[in-house]
Amino acid sequence: MEKEKWKRSARLVDLTNQLLAQPYTLIPLTTFAKRYQSAKSSISEDLTIIDEVFRSEGSGELETVAGAAGGVRYIPKLDLARTEEILVKLCEELEKPERILPGGFLYMSDLLGDPTLLSRVGRIWATLFAGVKIDAILTVEIKGIPLAYAVANYLRVPVVIARYDYRVTEGSVVTVNTVSGSSGKLKPLSLSKRSLPQGSRVLIIDDFMKAGGTVRGLKDLCLEFEATVVGVGVLAEAHVPGRFVDDFVSLISVSEIHERDRTLRVGIGNVFKDKFVE
Repeated sequence: MEKEKWKRSARLVDLTNQLLAQPYTLIPLTTFAKRYQSAKSSISEDLTIIDEVFRSEGSGELETVAGAAGGVRYIPKLDLARTEEILVKLCEELEKPERILPGGFLYMSDLLGDPTLLSRVGRIWATLFAGVKIDAILTVEIKGIPLAYAVANYLRVPVVIARYDYRVTEGSVVTVNTVSGSSGKLKPLSLSKRSLPQGSRVLIIDDFMKAGGTVRGLKDLCLEFEATVVGVGVLAEAHVPGRFVDDFVSLISVSEIHERDRTLRVGIGNVFKDKFVE
């Protein structure tokens, strides 16, 4: 089909697919012109139509870069109404008493294995940090991994994984001690020296935060790599005194967990407080 000039209807569909499959990737207009055997002016008109649809549906926007090395890139976003709808449903699911675990934690493994939910959460964070230069997403094994990759799928940056247990396959590592918010015990947290270039701009993603010992440890690791933490995103936060970190974006807030009578209170986190989802 590439050898012949495409019909405009087919071109619009394929253009949209190309952009959706490569978020944050700058694609030269010449690439599209050659693919569809069409003039750049025609491609520009098509892109204007696609951009208008994206914006009206609250699913993102197209960014045009002028010049010889320019082109167009798709910036995935999620509008305020859809974001709130997703988080309200997530709150309802997390508020089920049977999710309460010993120590004031919530069972979330099933949610972290749901590809549809992960994609939606990833898009929310991609929206929140859309204007931030990010070189890597840092998380900790194990449950933070699917969340980190969900965000990376939209932002198109690598995922870096810190581990509690040293593995020979990681090569040389940098290790810091973290304080567990639930037990108060020290735990070693390691990151391969090869995994994060010096001076990187890092987005930290985690699944559940109580006192914030894990996030504090991840920040300390970033200092060892002379990396800058440009943001912290947690899926759910629990309200506990003496928290180690206070600069983060939470999607879900767990204000009360009573293990004895199996009750809890869950609501939307601070995601709308300092960050506005357009």
